[in-house]
Amino acid sequence: MKIIIAEDQGMLRGAISRLLGMEDDIEVVGEADDGEEALALIRGREVDIAVLDIEMPLRSGLEVAEILRAEGHPCKVAIVTTFARGGYYQRAVQADVQGYLLKEAPVTELAKALRKIHAGGRVFSPHLTFAMREDTNPLTPRETEVLTYLKRGHTVAEISRLLYLSPATVRNYISEILQKLEAKTRIDAVAIAENKGWL
Repeated sequence: MKIIIAEDQGMLRGAISRLLGMEDDIEVVGEADDGEEALALIRGREVDIAVLDIEMPLRSGLEVAEILRAEGHPCKVAIVTTFARGGYYQRAVQADVQGYLLKEAPVTELAKALRKIHAGGRVFSPHLTFAMREDTNPLTPRETEVLTYLKRGHTVAEISRLLYLSPATVRNYISEILQKLEAKTRIDAVAIAENKGWL
């Protein structure tokens, strides 16, 4: 099977690549240190599975998975992470990833998981999936959109123009967001949502 590895920590990426490359049935055909580079590799080469770190510069592993799903790309995705966050897990499931794995697991386990994924199976680490039971995102897609604009520093007036909503409606959304996240301020709300993996 042909795989690419996207991981922004160079030493870790190199180690995973070398160790997986020693497996008889695994060929590492590319390495990337950010999400954009990973997308370019997947689109430009014959790749069976993309092993993507969840947090990378430019685009996260989840964003890459979401783009590939939207494009109907045949490349399978295994997300590797150290973060047991319910929001990340939900997005991974929605993006239809085939693997959601713990980064600290031995490479032999990763190789085994990749073989199962290549054969059409799915592998989700039980150490990561437990977070799903606790952290269900209470925000609607529109509230998440409003919060994303707040994160980028947009004002109520700017958000109302961007989303074609009245300023009063935007303020109502913000009020709902603060209440649902039990946040005192907009900055608190952004921090809470980011920490949960919902943004």
